Amino acid sequence: MAKSKLIKSNEKIAEKFTKGFQKINDTVVGGYSKIENTVIDGYTKIEDKFVDRYLTKDGETIEQAKERLKREQDKLKQKNKDNYQ
Repeated sequence: MAKSKLIKSNEKIAEKFTKGFQKINDTVVGGYSKIENTVIDGYTKIEDKFVDRYLTKDGETIEQAKERLKREQDKLKQKNKDNYQ
């Protein structure tokens, strides 16, 4: 069964539209991802410097200080939870 010229034209338009949309989508999502990664990396650097300068104990690495702080925070949350029950 032969397709009419109108159907063929519509299929070409739809294909071009889909490809164009995909390119735009990839560009937008890629740009957002780059911005997101840049912001997260910047925050992490600032956080690490703050922890290193103000929250580490003698001989403690930044990672160890973060783990210790997390444990302390979890203990406080559990203590507060127990007090309210």
